[in-house]
Amino acid sequence: MQTHLTLRDGRKILLNTPAEEARINAGIAADPDTHEVSDAEFALMRRKPGRPPAAVVRPMLSIRVDPDVAAALRASGKGWQTRVNALLRQAVEQGRLQA
Repeated sequence: MQTHLTLRDGRKILLNTPAEEARINAGIAADPDTHEVSDAEFALMRRKPGRPPAAVVRPMLSIRVDPDVAAALRASGKGWQTRVNALLRQAVEQGRLQA
């Protein structure tokens, strides 16, 4: 009987023994909060490919900025586009930009 799996990078994963597997399954069967999922339930649970739909779909916008500005924005880390959106929103709300 196979006792482990070897991954492509060489790491080994130990598999459960039949006795361990029986204890695990007995524990699952004794748990009142678990049940065998039907095919219909499983079909409803499957995640569809791609990102989940957003509540508000933002339009794609392409602008040209100076190279140093683009570098500074990207250097500010993850979420820089969200921060740019917040700055532009603030300018619109303060009347510096007309919507």
